[in-house]
Amino acid sequence: LSLLFWLKRYHSSTLLHPLLDHRSSLLRFPVTATMTATEIKLFGKWGYDVQIEDLSLVDYIAVKGRETFLPHTQGRFQKKKFRKALCPIVERLCCSMMMHGRNNGKKMMAVRIVKHAFEIINLLTDQNPLQVYIEAVQNGGPREDSTRVGSAGVVRRQAVDVSPLRRVNQAIYLLCTGARNSSFRNIKSIAECLADEIMNAAKESSNSYAIKKKDEIERVAKANR
Repeated sequence: LSLLFWLKRYHSSTLLHPLLDHRSSLLRFPVTATMTATEIKLFGKWGYDVQIEDLSLVDYIAVKGRETFLPHTQGRFQKKKFRKALCPIVERLCCSMMMHGRNNGKKMMAVRIVKHAFEIINLLTDQNPLQVYIEAVQNGGPREDSTRVGSAGVVRRQAVDVSPLRRVNQAIYLLCTGARNSSFRNIKSIAECLADEIMNAAKESSNSYAIKKKDEIERVAKANR
């Protein structure tokens, strides 16, 4: 019995430490200290070599220098004004998907939805889904809006230009709202609806909720110039 006990103990210790020889406390074979530098890819698949056509949005679509494997950096981007412009653009999409009470705080679920949506986009377009998403963000934000201007109790609407950060914010919000509305009471999953919304917005198709809302906002603003 005691022999079996010591044999088991010896085998378990060698399994736990395969590199160490317990009798001599020396390494059995040398370890090479070479490390291979891996390129950072979104979800381990999609590269960050993307083009941002709109020069005004380059500083507000955080891609270069913000490469991550997962859109889950746990950064505190709401602590200071304009800091959210540094948040990775895909992570902003994930955060925007966590809306309407029952989904608050479920970031892993949002990351999974975005991952599935990107897979669908790649299958249908044969393009880098990150590039398609960036094009959708560029197309989805209104460039002109109207604000309320009041004096002496008379309130009227005045057309104003929209800042680049607000354009990005609006585009992401409209993409997520369109996907959420189209998947409600529908056989299609939220990931499929998000993929459709992003692809339609990237093509500037009128089937996209974001493009329809953008056109409506710009039309109202034009009337209020």
